[in-house]
Amino acid sequence: MITYQIETDLSVEEFTEVLINSTLGERRPVSEPDRISQMLQHGNLIITARDQGKLIGVSRSLTDFMFCTYLSDLAIDEKYQRQGIGKELIRRTKLATPQAKLILLSAPKAVEYYPKIGMTKWEQCYVLDHVDDIK
Repeated sequence: MITYQIETDLSVEEFTEVLINSTLGERRPVSEPDRISQMLQHGNLIITARDQGKLIGVSRSLTDFMFCTYLSDLAIDEKYQRQGIGKELIRRTKLATPQAKLILLSAPKAVEYYPKIGMTKWEQCYVLDHVDDIK
């Protein structure tokens, strides 16, 4: 049975393991535990999915709880994908911030997933990686 809960003290090791096992680790600094630690420290809404205590999924968000919730990481262990765990983590994230708009940038492999669960694609997203890129 999968259990879900808000967690405030997720370990760097557990988070890193689920990132790697989900393939999200391909785009996260999994070889930099200090950065992972800061990501966990500053993510102010972390909801986990566990199977008999083992971390198998996580939704890590930054939110003001009233206007916007940026779901930065949605990672589900590949062995547990296609069982509704990601959808449930998103649902619980939205329930925790009901007045806020939930926003995310999709991983390339998940682009087709989000519309299937009812999310709306927006064309107006922009990304700035480096301050030197500002013209």
